[in-house]
Parts: sequence; C-alpha cells; structure tokens
Amino acid sequence: MSNKIDIKSLNLEEMIQLVAEMGEKAFRAKQVYQWLHQKQVDTFAQMTNLSKAFREQMQNRCYITSLKQEQVQISKIDGTRKYLFALADGNVIESVLMRYKHGNSVCISSQVGCRMGCRFCASTIDGLVRGLTPAEMLDQIYKIGQDIGERISNVVVMGTGEPMDNFDHLLRFIEMLTDENGLHISQRNLTVSTCGIVPRIRELAEHKLSITLALSLHASNQKKRLELMPVANKYEIHEVIDACRYYFEKTGRRVTFEYSLVGGVNDTDEDARELSHLIAGMNCHVNLIPVNPIEERNYVQSNGKVIEAFKSKLESNGINVTIRREMGRDIDGACGQLRRKYSRKQTITSTCIS
Repeated sequence: MSNKIDIKSLNLEEMIQLVAEMGEKAFRAKQVYQWLHQKQVDTFAQMTNLSKAFREQMQNRCYITSLKQEQVQISKIDGTRKYLFALADGNVIESVLMRYKHGNSVCISSQVGCRMGCRFCASTIDGLVRGLTPAEMLDQIYKIGQDIGERISNVVVMGTGEPMDNFDHLLRFIEMLTDENGLHISQRNLTVSTCGIVPRIRELAEHKLSITLALSLHASNQKKRLELMPVANKYEIHEVIDACRYYFEKTGRRVTFEYSLVGGVNDTDEDARELSHLIAGMNCHVNLIPVNPIEERNYVQSNGKVIEAFKSKLESNGINVTIRREMGRDIDGACGQLRRKYSRKQTITSTCIS
C-alpha cells in the first residue's frame, strides 16, 4: 500500500484535486468524502452513486484505512468500553468509549506507543513505534460509533501517544473531524491533551481553534515534575504554564490542568499550596485524577480523604477543580494497559509456537 494514496486522510481540498486528476468533476470529490466520513464505508464498491470505472480507478490508486476490532472489554461497573484495534501494519492501538448524561465521549490514541516516558503511564513503557495517520485517528471514532449504533458527541485525544508529537496529523484530524461534510463534531467538544511541548502549544494557539487544551501537569514544582515527567528536562514548569497562558490569550479557551494524585508523592498540603500559586490568576480548571496503578510501577493512589483535602485547598484559593470520575477500572481502563497485556500475550504465544 506504500505507493497508494491514503484517501481517508485527504481533506476536501485535496480530494477535489485528486478527483480532477482522474478526469471527474469537482462535485464527485464531496460525494467520495461523504462516503468515507459520513457513511463510513470500507470499500470503493460501496460508493454506489459513482460509476464503476471511477471506483476501479480509485481502487487502483488509493486505499481506505479500516481498523479491525481485535478486542472489546465492557465494564460491569459503568458500561465503559475499551477497544483494541489492529492496524494494517500489525500494530495495535486502544480507544475508550465513556457514556455520560451529556452524550457519548470517545478517547482516542494519536500514536502507537509514546516516547515521553511519564513514570505513571503504561503507554510509554515500550517507547514510540510511530504516529497515527489522520485516517487512523478518525477511524477509531467511526468504528466505535458503528459498534454502538449511536452518535459520538465528544472526543478527547488523550489515549496512547503525545498528540503534539504528531502535530501535522493532529491538525488534519481536527480539520476533518469538525468538517460539515464529515462527522461535524464541534471544536468545542474536542479536547487535546499534552504533556507540555511548549513550541507546539504556542503554534496550536496561533491556529485560534475552539478546542480545549488539557495539560498533563501532575506536579506543583519543577523538581517533582522532573521525577514524574522526563519532558520537564526540556521544558521547565513555568515555561509550560506561560505557554498555557498564551493559549488562553490567543483563543479565549479555558485551559484544563490534569493532575494525577500519587500517594505520598504529589498530594500534600504543600503541593496544593504550590499548585495554587503556580496557576494563580489563570482562567483554568484543575482535573484531579486518582492515579490508575499499573503493574510496572510502584505508585499508589492517594486515599479519599487526602484527595478531598487537596480539592478543598485549591478551592479555598479560588481555583475551579473537580475530581475525575473513575471509569473502566475493571477493564484495564488506564492508557496503554490493554495494549501491553495483548502484546505480552502475543509474545508468549509466538515463543511457545517457535
């Protein structure tokens, strides 16, 4: 497929150009685009209002990305669904469906693996394999929507991978997800998470999108952030916060700070005080996350009283804060857990066979 065009990753403008090269009229491009992104077909043969000759021409020049559902785990606690999808090159990625009163929310991956090395995350343990194409990012949402037979109303790019490390494909994905000829999900219903790649945060701000930026902060000072997040070696904590302030200035969109509470590490009264000082005066929201324990690390979750005390301390300093509702704990809910379990199983199987 390397010499064929990834047609599902083309925006409408590029689709018009491709269709023109094939000798077809411009309106055919919108038809093809809608077949791919509204009706979400997996073959050219399904595009029944196009001529057979045109479909064959596309078949010869292009391919349609279509993820294969390898596994799905359904939480008995809250109905959260964790999907494992196989890619055409044999890699696997995971996505999560969370059901809320306000609608269905999907958390997607942006890369196969991750190079950021955050200490509490299973996604990064085996490093980065590659970034996902726009089509591979979109198709996670499409396949989940098809599986449940319901509309997806909210999307968070917060699964495996660092979205800002796959920046060009991320921008294309946002453009196509919010296009009126596709799913047409509002930018305001899209959240992109980053561990803090400062130049990319500033570059994203320049695009003046209406998406929500979520920063994985997880520490109240530079020393603790260094212990938890290697990215802090390159971008100092105040530099990252300044980039978030810049994002708000450019977009008017409130920034969310994700803060995973690790027992005895970053959950003290002093941490709450330092965090309050660090983000004082910002139009922001703090999302406290009871850390999801993983086998490979010895981090433990803060107890309930400590979490509530941390929340109260922030609120007393005028900061908007919530505690994230835990979902999917019984189904490898944390980023990277299902993929790692699957990979280990495949390795054991292949070793036994050989």
